[in-house]
Amino acid sequence: MGRALIVGLGNPGPRYAGHRHNVGFRVVERLAEEARLSLSKQKFKGVYTTGQIARRDVALLQPQTFMNLSGQSVSAARGFFNVELEDILVIHDELDLPFGAVRLKVGGGHAGHNGLRSLVKELGSRDFVRLRVGIGRPAHGDVADYVLSDFSAEERPWLPELIERAAKAVALSLVQGPLMAMNTVNVA
Repeated sequence: MGRALIVGLGNPGPRYAGHRHNVGFRVVERLAEEARLSLSKQKFKGVYTTGQIARRDVALLQPQTFMNLSGQSVSAARGFFNVELEDILVIHDELDLPFGAVRLKVGGGHAGHNGLRSLVKELGSRDFVRLRVGIGRPAHGDVADYVLSDFSAEERPWLPELIERAAKAVALSLVQGPLMAMNTVNVA
């Protein structure tokens, strides 16, 4: 197995830090913290670091292109690190899962998620691994406003546990492979 590229999707800057759309960034930050890695290098239109997670060589990446152009950053990092498509794991917010759900998936469409749409376009394939972190769908109002808003007061106390479970799902996928890891992650 070669190096894995672990990508957290989000929007750069403090203005967006607490938004639902940035849950991928938060999971990558947690992975870096657990592995004692510093997300301080800048390249590929992103912030990244390299090291090991679960005894596997990884590159952790937070694209800084804004969500809609995330694929540019991921494609550049993939080329630099010579990562196979099946070794790319993308962590993103998922409207179609209730808040707190975490699911692994290999391939699939973009379901209207502009970050995934950009990745599919730039990578030329849908066959990368996704870790879908449930944020729920708004009962009313605009979806764009919802993903670009902070987690609710009811959700915030549960957020650290959600981030931790997502980070553990990434590590499990690195150890077992995504198809085996799904048997554990997707039933919880």
